[in-house]
Amino acid sequence: MCSVRQYVRLALCATLVLLQAVAQAASYVDVLDLPAKPSALAVRSPLLDVTRAGERLVAVGQRGHILYSDDAGQSWQQAAVPVSADLNAVHFPTAEQGWAVGNDGVILHSSDAGQSWSKQLDGRAIGELVLKHYSALASAEPGNEHWPLFAAEGQRLIEEGADKPFLDVWFADAQRGYAVGVFNLILATRDGGQSWTPLQDRTDNPQGLHLNAIAATGAALYLAGEQGLLRKWDAGQERFVAVDSPYQGSYFGLIGSPGELLAYGLRGHVFHSRDAGQSWQQLDSGLQVSITAAARDARGDYRLFTQAGHMLRAGAGADAALQLLPQAQQSPVAGATQAANGALVLVGSRGVRVLPVE
Repeated sequence: MCSVRQYVRLALCATLVLLQAVAQAASYVDVLDLPAKPSALAVRSPLLDVTRAGERLVAVGQRGHILYSDDAGQSWQQAAVPVSADLNAVHFPTAEQGWAVGNDGVILHSSDAGQSWSKQLDGRAIGELVLKHYSALASAEPGNEHWPLFAAEGQRLIEEGADKPFLDVWFADAQRGYAVGVFNLILATRDGGQSWTPLQDRTDNPQGLHLNAIAATGAALYLAGEQGLLRKWDAGQERFVAVDSPYQGSYFGLIGSPGELLAYGLRGHVFHSRDAGQSWQQLDSGLQVSITAAARDARGDYRLFTQAGHMLRAGAGADAALQLLPQAQQSPVAGATQAANGALVLVGSRGVRVLPVE
């Protein structure tokens, strides 16, 4: 039997726990409303993608960190970012105009080469956007059984909340671009991100597979995703149509040049096409670890990198055999690009690494 003192002690403990919970709830700020914190260690913190903005380098990563460098990656400054959500990808179609996307449906825009950013969209608005778009189409075409299904997907996004990440972003110019993500989430803009249009109905993806990457080679635009998903934009049909895939595992990225395409992904798989995806040749990486990033080097060759930090080289065109290259140090790679001076700049779980021009 508890004494009066024990009852009082238990009551006090319960009150303290309740007060602590209330205080924590009162102090909670959604990452979509919390600006990224400046950190002297940001350059060594996990980063997930890096790209060029003219001569400048721009890298994005966890907790809303965006860094930029004007000396080929030797030193970095942290940008002003209005969110603390993890950022997964970044793309600059021009030297000044760029977009970054990430978790919680975040789409950010910069008009000053990555020095500062504004939020254009987040996951709290995406469900309403999808629902409104497809509900309007359902009203205009009551006999089309597909529109209510897409509208229901918008309602599901509303009910589940702002947790659906964008995984990649690509812009043709300062006006026309796409953001892609999980469960066939794909939005397009034609006005620089002032408005976004869902394209779920214009993508051959009835299973709702994740869209991991979007990339262009010349005038051709491709999607890559899980379970062997490869899609190509068909301007005549105005949709992403299926491309015969040589592999049923996940693709994590695409790289190429006009008429040539490399698709890479799970367990070291790499496939090469010289006819815009009509036929494929597997390139033997000799690895069982996933390939997660790629870039062109100063000679025009392809460099592919793994989640364990391996580096492979493949010559463009006919000389496409993969060669594993030795490195002085090795760390996981999530993104890669070529700096203005020809050096390769890599980002990953340990921050930034620069490989000098060979």
